[in-house]
Amino acid sequence: MKKLIIWDFDGVIADTEKIWLQNRMILLNQKFGLNWNLDKTNQILGGMSDKTKQEELYKIGISTNDEFWENALSVDVDIMSKGFALTPGIENIFKLTNFEQCIATGGIKSKTEQKIATVGIEKYFPMNKVFTADMVKYGKPEPDLFLLAAKTMGFDVKDCVVVEDSIVGLTAALKAKITPIAFIGSDLYDKEFYKEKIESMGVEFIFDNMDDVKNTILSLN
Repeated sequence: MKKLIIWDFDGVIADTEKIWLQNRMILLNQKFGLNWNLDKTNQILGGMSDKTKQEELYKIGISTNDEFWENALSVDVDIMSKGFALTPGIENIFKLTNFEQCIATGGIKSKTEQKIATVGIEKYFPMNKVFTADMVKYGKPEPDLFLLAAKTMGFDVKDCVVVEDSIVGLTAALKAKITPIAFIGSDLYDKEFYKEKIESMGVEFIFDNMDDVKNTILSLN
């Protein structure tokens, strides 16, 4: 029986998580007089949808409105127009025919469609194989998005793997009882202390390159 590979996008398919976080860091620092660096921003907001980011900011006393997030998205779109590249080696996994594959990302549908077009992977991931944060009530770190992806694609969670980079994404996979593979090859997460943090969560498979991710996925099939 085939297994399902569920991909996160930002920081996994392309090294883009740091781009969106840096954008929000700059806007937050400007609007609220903060002095956050990228590590601080990632600690509080990493891996989340903008909706969840807004909720987390509110919890610590920072109230953002729709205009703030519309502005952030506008800057994102401008950045996307300049392009970005696929993570090296990942397309070798996309080409595997003995797996079903889909994307489950904290981005919204319109932005995710643009990201997929930017890296040219529409042939692997038509929009009926793409699941976005605006399709569920609760985004990562809750399991809803991964559970929706598995159900819609016709798979039991025990026959799925999730490839994720962020703590909230890996937490969502564990809550969904789906085997997580942590990819820490992006600039944002390629740090020893981050690997140790993931290990402490009980994540067994942690890699900084897509060759090892591929070999592990094949071994689990």
